Formats: sequence, C-alpha cells, structure tokens
Amino acid sequence: MAALKESQKQKRRAQIIEGAVKVFARKGFYHATVKDVAREAGVADGTIYLYFKNKDDLLISLFECKMEDILSHFRTRLAELSDPLDKLRVFIEVYFELIENDIELSDVFQVELRQSSKFLKDYHNEKFQEYLEIIEGIITAGKEIGFFRADLDANITKILVFGAIDEVARQWILSNGKYSLQQAGQSVAYTLIHGLLSTS
Repeated sequence: MAALKESQKQKRRAQIIEGAVKVFARKGFYHATVKDVAREAGVADGTIYLYFKNKDDLLISLFECKMEDILSHFRTRLAELSDPLDKLRVFIEVYFELIENDIELSDVFQVELRQSSKFLKDYHNEKFQEYLEIIEGIITAGKEIGFFRADLDANITKILVFGAIDEVARQWILSNGKYSLQQAGQSVAYTLIHGLLSTS
C-alpha cells in the first residue's frame, strides 16, 4: 500500500512537471502562474504546493528531473565510443538532436531558466556541473592520447564548448528555427574539433 501511494505521488509530481514545461514554454516563466500550471496539469491549485514551495522551486525541480534524463541519454550514446574525437562530435550532435526533438523543453531550458533569479543566483547546479564534466572528460582523454592540444585547459575548454553550442541552440529557438539546426551542429562540431586538434 505504501509503495502504491509513493508511486501515485511520483506520477502526480511528474504530471505537474510536464504541465509546467508546457505552460512555461507557452506563456514564459515570468508571466506564468502556479494556477496556470495547475490547470494544465489537471490538478487543484493547492496540490502544486504539496510538491513544490513556489514557482521557482517548480522550475528548479523541472530542471533537475529533465537533466537527469538528458545526462542518462548522453552517457548511453557516448558509452559506445572510445575515440575522443568521435565522442565530442556525437556529444554535439546529440545536444542539437535533443533541442530539436523537444521544442517546449528546449525553450524552457534555453530561455525561461534565465528569467529566474533564484535559479541563476542561489541554486547550486549540480546537474549542470555533471553535464560540463562529460565535456571535460572528453577533452582530458583527447589530451592524454595526443589528439587534442597539450596546452588546453580542460576546465576552460569545457565552458568554451558549452558556450558555443548553447548560444547556437538559443538563437535557433529565438529565431523560430530560421536555420537548419542539424547543419549548424555539423559546422560547430567541425570548427570546435579542428580548433582543439594537436598539430604535432
């Protein structure tokens, strides 16, 4: 009975998070209300507060839940590869695939998260750090076998890689898909990989 009750709670929580994704993407985080989310999720307004403290807490919980799925997807795809060059290329490809395959979630991640001062200032973003560590691991492995330049600072380079792909994706969303994200991804991957390659 306790297991069933916990399962129902998890299902309701997931239902609210999915509703929040749709509402935040459609109305924007700033303009959306908890009432809007409750209506989209098909629950009473007060039910939201049984699971989340407020709208910012809901946004952070949404991020953590979805990032766990995203991290798992990256790790699964990269586990099949051993070559750091292939890993970096596939990492970038997967990033843009995820953006294109879930526009609502991408809008929330790329645009709406930046509207929450709580998320930007106070939240200790462990999931994002795990995401950056995947990139850092690829860079470090590439340096160790001589594929990438020895003078690269893996800690700085991971931010450079993330910044490049993140901004290309954000501009694609803001322009309503004005350019081919797949082609942009290929161009970004080519530019980044060749910029990191060792010349020796």
